Amino acid sequence: MILLTGAAGFIGAHVAKRLLQEGNDVLGIDNLNTYYDLQLKKDRLLWLQDQNFIFKQVDRSNHDELQALFKEHQPSLVIDLAAQAGVRYSLENPQAYIDSNITGFLNILEACRHNHVEQLIYASSSSVYGANTKMPFSVQDHVDHPVSLYAATKKANELMAHTYSHLYNLPTTGLRFFTVYGPWGRPDMALFTFTKAILEGKPIQVFNQGKMKRDFTYIDDIVEGIIRLTRNKPVPDPNWRGDAPDPSTSAAPYRIYNMGNSKPVKLLDFITAIENKLGIKAQKQFLPMQKGDVIATYANVDELARDIGYQPSTSIEEGVGKFVDWYRAYYGI
Repeated sequence: MILLTGAAGFIGAHVAKRLLQEGNDVLGIDNLNTYYDLQLKKDRLLWLQDQNFIFKQVDRSNHDELQALFKEHQPSLVIDLAAQAGVRYSLENPQAYIDSNITGFLNILEACRHNHVEQLIYASSSSVYGANTKMPFSVQDHVDHPVSLYAATKKANELMAHTYSHLYNLPTTGLRFFTVYGPWGRPDMALFTFTKAILEGKPIQVFNQGKMKRDFTYIDDIVEGIIRLTRNKPVPDPNWRGDAPDPSTSAAPYRIYNMGNSKPVKLLDFITAIENKLGIKAQKQFLPMQKGDVIATYANVDELARDIGYQPSTSIEEGVGKFVDWYRAYYGI
């Protein structure tokens, strides 16, 4: 049995779909909060209907409910993709990030520890690179200067995971996702908001005057990487040294990976790809940089390529095209 948190979320639903297609028994949990359109989350769950899929509405921050669930189902693998997401929202509601991303993650670690889970794979974020400017971002880089509370909670998750790997020999793998996009995506993400606004004839908000770069990564490439990692349980690194510590490995069964496309795209070029697919020119409203945001992201994925042969292959044009096709079909446009 595989337990997957955030099953009604964007990445979670896609991972669940792939696991089910491969014949796995999947227990999906989600708190079904209203951070964005609840109907979209419910429709993702309908998309996942399968005889091998069980769904429970459970909040990770509820310790007792989560422990009871682990005790009943005894998962061998946990994929923890639930979190309070969004950099900008963390400026408005910081407590939500502590409840979900800190307390909720601690409860996952405790449940894994007490129920002899064989491996925990969990979502971190490219946001942990914060004020770092050396490109591309490498998992060997130190990430000690977050610029949003969201990023700080994700860095905390990595530290907490290492502690449990060290103390309890729990194999943990943290994934720093880089700007994931695709069908069933989140309505608060740029691709979704831009497509919606352009189709409705409304202006799109382009921050930092459009001088941004993002390592946009198509959802299928993310899912492929996660599936491969389920077969690649981390072990202690025999070459790890305390006098020259590698932040991405450990003498404990612990790994951190970047999961990105490794091909940063200018925001204006991304918008052009949307315009070309829609056949509509966007009205652009250029705005200053937003608090908590970063100018560029760019993933070095060498370690992931070495360990599991990870090779993202979806171009921006192809990925944007698939999203727009889904969007039109889903909303009947």
